[in-house]
Amino acid sequence: MSGVLKLAQKFNCFYLSGLKSCDYKPFVVEGFQVGLVRPDVMKQLLKYPEVFHVNSGCVELNPAFRDYKERSNEIDKVLRKLRAENVFIALKGWRDEFYEVKTQFNSQSLLKMDRSATCLFGIRNYGVDINGYIKHPVKGLCLWFQKRSPTKQTWPGKWDHMVGGGLSVGHGILETAHKEAMEEASVSPHLLKDLISAGCVSGGIFPNTEFVFDLELPVDFVPVNADGEVETFELLSAEQSIERILSPDFKTTSAPITLDFLIRHGVITPENEEHFLEIVELLHVPLQSIYERYAPLNSNNSVKENGIPPAVRNS
Repeated sequence: MSGVLKLAQKFNCFYLSGLKSCDYKPFVVEGFQVGLVRPDVMKQLLKYPEVFHVNSGCVELNPAFRDYKERSNEIDKVLRKLRAENVFIALKGWRDEFYEVKTQFNSQSLLKMDRSATCLFGIRNYGVDINGYIKHPVKGLCLWFQKRSPTKQTWPGKWDHMVGGGLSVGHGILETAHKEAMEEASVSPHLLKDLISAGCVSGGIFPNTEFVFDLELPVDFVPVNADGEVETFELLSAEQSIERILSPDFKTTSAPITLDFLIRHGVITPENEEHFLEIVELLHVPLQSIYERYAPLNSNNSVKENGIPPAVRNS
C-alpha cells in the first residue's frame, strides 16, 4: 500500500470506521439525524435527561425545544458545564465561535454549536481553504505552507496549507476565504481577484467538507501573518509537498486539500500512483447524504440500519 493511500485512509477514519460502528447512535433533532454520538459522549449526556433523550435507538434533542434559539441555548448550557468539568479534551479548544447544525448545507439551520463541540456529536463541518502556489522558473510548481502557531487550540505547531478556516455562523464562503487570506497570509484584495474556486474535498476524522480555492501568486510574493496564528511560512516544490503532507508534522485534516491540488495539477497521476482511483474516491466522500431522515426503530430494524444510509450500510 502506498503512503498516499494510507494517508487518505487516515483522514477518512470517520467514514471508514465510525459510521459502521453499531456502538454509535444517531443524534436526532426535529426528526432528522444530524450527527453520530460515541458511547463515551452518550454516558455524559445521560446526566442531562431534560435536554437529551438517550434511548436504545438514538440520542434525541428534547423535541420540546421548538426553535433555533432555544435549541442552541439549551445545548450551549450543557456544553459549558462539560467544559468547566474538563470532561472532554475537545472542549479545551472552545473559541466562542459557532457552527450551524443543518440537515443539508443549504437547508435552514436547526441550531448552532461551538465549533469545538461539533466533533463530539459527529456534526458535519464546513470550511474554506486556499492553495497558494507559484510557477517558479527553476523549481516549477511550488506551494506555500504555513506552520501553525504553538499556541493554536488545535494542531499547534503543525504544518498546514497556506490559508484555511472554518465556516462559522454569519459568514459566507467567499467572504471567509478573503477574510482568512488577509488575516493569515496578508494576501491583498488585488491578488484575491485571481482566486479560483476548485470544488470541494470531503471526508475527515469527523465529517467535514472543505470549499477549496486555488490562488496563483507572483513569484516574489511572500506571505506574512497578521493575526498571530501562524509561526512561519515555507515554499516547497511539488515533490517536497508530497513529503510534507506524509510527515507526522503535518495537520492530518488538511492533507486532503493539498493532495487534491496535486492530483488536479497532474503531480499525482494514475501512472505514478497505483491506488489513484481509491485515493480520489476518498477525497470526495458523499457526506451530504451520510445522514438521512431518522426512522424510529421497530422489531425488524437495528440501530445500525436506522442510523446509517443504505449506501454506507451495504459497503
